[in-house]
Amino acid sequence: MKIGRRTLTLLSANLMLAMMPAFAQPAYPPPERTVQGSVLYSTHDPGVKVSLPASAHYVGASRWVLYGMADCELHAFVEADAHKRVQRIYWVQFEGYLPSRPELHHAYDSPRHASLGGMDFYVDTWVESSNAAEKAGSDGEHIKALIRSHGYTLPAAMMSVRLVHLLDASKRHELMLIYSEDIGTLGFDAADLNKGGKAYSQWPTIESRLIERAQEQISLSANP
Repeated sequence: MKIGRRTLTLLSANLMLAMMPAFAQPAYPPPERTVQGSVLYSTHDPGVKVSLPASAHYVGASRWVLYGMADCELHAFVEADAHKRVQRIYWVQFEGYLPSRPELHHAYDSPRHASLGGMDFYVDTWVESSNAAEKAGSDGEHIKALIRSHGYTLPAAMMSVRLVHLLDASKRHELMLIYSEDIGTLGFDAADLNKGGKAYSQWPTIESRLIERAQEQISLSANP
């Protein structure tokens, strides 16, 4: 079928109109916190300086709307060997529910707490295979993709401690810190340390030392 110039012009115009909404969509705001070396600076929600060991290499940041409910800004740091095999991860995340979802509030219930920089944090831990499936769009999916996109290889399994600080009584904004280590150095895999595993009886001691290291490695101070 012969297509005339006018037909081509109309097709081109219609194609441009169809594409305009995609191009007209404003990009989500970039991360607001700044990083210098292994120190992260936040001026709000909360105003805090997060200092990590000098050996922690900054990988980058990601900001997106988490599950259509919360503004989420994630920063990733790693310690790795010369072959970019990750040994430790430092995950710093700022999260707040969107004004359009006023009914939502964080509901952490861990009985364990820790104090960093005079701030109270909920504490919980877990052991997990690095190849465990992550929920689509989750922060776990984001950080793994971010780290891997920079050429790093995650260990077979990691043990992690999560520290969460809620900014005020409304429980709508949080600062989350996650510290993770390769458990291969202990000679175990994820199944060994989880309930029912051959080394599960050793987990309380391992966990306690993991929490201590997290508190030693992560330093917080005010950043007004």
